[in-house]
Amino acid sequence: MKQGLSLKVSQHLALTPQLQQSIRLLQLSTLELSSEVEQMLDENPFLELDDDQAPREEFGLTRADTRVSEGDRATESALDSGAGGGDEAGAEGASDSDFPGQEGWEGDGSVEVTPDDGEWGGEAPARLSGASDGDDELDPGERPAPQEALTEHLHRQALSLRLTPEDTAALRFLIESLNDDGYLEDSLAQLAATLTDADDDLEQLEELVHRFTMALKLLQSLEPAGVGARDLAECLTLQLKALREDAGDDEERQHTIATALAVCAQHGAMESLAKRDAKRLAQATGTSEDDVRAAMQLISRLEPKPGRRFADVERNVVVPDVIVSMVGGGSQPRFRVQLNPDVMPRLRVHDIYANALRGGKGGENHQALVQRLQEARWFIKNIQQRFDTILRVSQAIVERQKNFFVHGELAMRPMVQRELADELGVHESTISRVTTAKYMATPQGTFELKYFFGSALGTETGGNASSTAVRALIKQFIAAESATKPLSDNQLADMLKEQGIDCARRTVAKYREAMRIPVASLRKAVA
Repeated sequence: MKQGLSLKVSQHLALTPQLQQSIRLLQLSTLELSSEVEQMLDENPFLELDDDQAPREEFGLTRADTRVSEGDRATESALDSGAGGGDEAGAEGASDSDFPGQEGWEGDGSVEVTPDDGEWGGEAPARLSGASDGDDELDPGERPAPQEALTEHLHRQALSLRLTPEDTAALRFLIESLNDDGYLEDSLAQLAATLTDADDDLEQLEELVHRFTMALKLLQSLEPAGVGARDLAECLTLQLKALREDAGDDEERQHTIATALAVCAQHGAMESLAKRDAKRLAQATGTSEDDVRAAMQLISRLEPKPGRRFADVERNVVVPDVIVSMVGGGSQPRFRVQLNPDVMPRLRVHDIYANALRGGKGGENHQALVQRLQEARWFIKNIQQRFDTILRVSQAIVERQKNFFVHGELAMRPMVQRELADELGVHESTISRVTTAKYMATPQGTFELKYFFGSALGTETGGNASSTAVRALIKQFIAAESATKPLSDNQLADMLKEQGIDCARRTVAKYREAMRIPVASLRKAVA
């Protein structure tokens, strides 16, 4: 076999660490980005928060207002195509000019671009980078009171009870064992077993269970009614008993409550209630269907989760990444798209450490420190690119869905991620990363960016209708239906066809289930 040399040209995928970081930051949610920034601040001494008030710049709807440097576009292009070219810049002797796209963040090194707060009344949520100066000017009486937890509410009521130290400890233990909905998930025997050793005698375990049984009765007598229940039937029963005490001499109400208690005591009652099967419940309780329906109406007004109103709603608040506001009026309103400054970390390179590093070449750890400085600069640059990409995608969405922001869901246009990717010159995966767990505050409400994408359904005129608009139309039909004769899926499909939209029955059923609307038979029973 003869040996020889040959040249071969080939392409291969090479994602540099900087591109990998850029991809990862792009798909992070707001909370995840905040955690990532905090971790980088702890690990990298060259990175610090910028507390100075930087000059503010507004982002308008025009593409020219998007500050993306040529270096950023080159990096984004490489990110979208998945190919990284060229060798990494050497850590030795790195300077500001080695990092294209950083020039837009010079001056005070701020990463923040703040919109005009005046149009939103100045009621923006707290910034991730620190408390707003305006908070100090608020009257303490105007600040909202902190949310009281369920356990705190119950402990405060327990203070008014005259109990022995043992009973007080048992009651406190049960209160702390409740879940967020106010239910006691573990049995009393299981709770008692956690406080006793395997070598303890059975008599001691039984005594502890007895003490927990007495404490449970006290717990279930506290507010809110239904707290401390082991299952839904017991929770509803506790609330009905509380209503019975408040009903007094009202015989009709007492009769309805008694029927509701009999319904909840039946085996499999919750399943029958979910199906609104009044006939089966009437046979099981030996009462008339009219009485059962009245009892079902009463049960439907009870609270299945007593701890719901004590939930910490602040942790469930969605902070938008983009804010869309209407500018002007008239027949053709314009919209301004701007990044939310409260989710943008304000970072900069630590000038003192960076200058000291430049003047101390040749040290033992100089190479490692230069590498850390380079990582800090790339991190700031990648965060800038992340928000620039979010803004570009948001601007394109608003431009395509202008009718939605004026007329609502029914005016939504069909749009898929590939169309937007082709328009912006990026990869479809980039659009997917940008629209995941990112939210937009609009005059119509706050929506995830993925909400504005929807498949197309054909119409009789040869055009297309967005699936989002079709779902809104189905919801509108159901809201206007007769309570005694709710619309079936076939009827909804026929009504859509009358509107010129070709939608099969199974598609209507899929959309209805996605909106958590029950079938026609259950809607009739509810009415």
